[in-house]
Amino acid sequence: MNKLSSKRKLKSLMYITVAGYGAFTAIGFYKGNEKFYKNYFMPVIHLLDAEKAHNLAVLACKYRLFPKSHYKDPEILKVKVFGKEFPNPIGIAAGFDKDGKAVLGLRDIGFGFVEIGSVTPEPQPGNQQPRVFRLMQDFAVINRYGFNSEGHDRVLERIKDIKGSADSNIIGVNLGKNKTSSDPIKDYVNGIKKFGLTADYLVINISSPNTPGLRDMQSKENLRKLLAALVETRNSLPVKKKPPLLLKLAPDLSHQERKDIADILKKKDCKIDGLIICNTTVDRPKSLKCAEVKNETGGLSGAPLKSMSTRMIKEMSELTGGMPIIGVGGISSGKDAYEKIKAGATLVQLYTAMVYNGPPIVSKVKKELVELLHKDGFNNISEAVGKGIH
Repeated sequence: MNKLSSKRKLKSLMYITVAGYGAFTAIGFYKGNEKFYKNYFMPVIHLLDAEKAHNLAVLACKYRLFPKSHYKDPEILKVKVFGKEFPNPIGIAAGFDKDGKAVLGLRDIGFGFVEIGSVTPEPQPGNQQPRVFRLMQDFAVINRYGFNSEGHDRVLERIKDIKGSADSNIIGVNLGKNKTSSDPIKDYVNGIKKFGLTADYLVINISSPNTPGLRDMQSKENLRKLLAALVETRNSLPVKKKPPLLLKLAPDLSHQERKDIADILKKKDCKIDGLIICNTTVDRPKSLKCAEVKNETGGLSGAPLKSMSTRMIKEMSELTGGMPIIGVGGISSGKDAYEKIKAGATLVQLYTAMVYNGPPIVSKVKKELVELLHKDGFNNISEAVGKGIH
């Protein structure tokens, strides 16, 4: 009898424990609790292969399963640039939502704008798996996706649907080229023609390390030829308000290469509207701790890229005379974002921080950023842009 009673007690205890954990999980998930996501939810997600976890996150955003952020963006975070008013300066970097499936879910969790892509003209599968690796101790990721994309047509239809809804958001489209393309310039020209009437801004991505020969297009002569063709295409679009053109650069460029790019951007026929600094790096800092993963081929993102990115923002802002810059690389706090803004970034983006902290990271960065702005006596975030340069 005592044995049976003990069994029942144990069984009841198990039910109570499971129910309690379930309730704890549900409350933490739907309240968007930062510690819950970082210490409980994300470690469970990390039991999955990195690419499967990524796909699951996109799916969750697609069906808007993550709770809406309760943080209301204050006036101090509003940014006017590229002919648009951004509710806050924090965007999701390209690479997360490659095909425009997760835009509304990403807006729900607090992003001020969403950059999708890279999108290639024709569908392509990208590189072979495995192609994404977490460096857990370094709060970093190495990827070699290789522009896996559903192609222009399918992505455009999704954007049109979103733009036609009441839940519209500021959407940038990051353009890439097909791996087997014999005419890269034509790929980017077609991208501008395809998305130029719908996207809020367009990004020319010639800095991914995962498509053979792509970074060669950043060289002086190749870049001038490319930008002249793309600016002409953009300017000939049959709309009064032309979409802003941005160029995304690699962090691995030498000072001379950066200077050459800045000189080209000053030419009338190559006049674009802004830069995104920066893409992932092929460099492997000696400080990396994850020895078993760090030598995987691909681009490194996350915390190890932070200082490299901020220095490049400062340098390119000076070289271009204050051209608008979207700063990206290693942002996981308001302080990180603020450093990039003071270095010359008008807007910033994050991605890898979501891998380790989950959706609450967006509101966390915004709250901390507001505190820093108030502390330094700024009335609007735009007043802080470039203040760290002088």
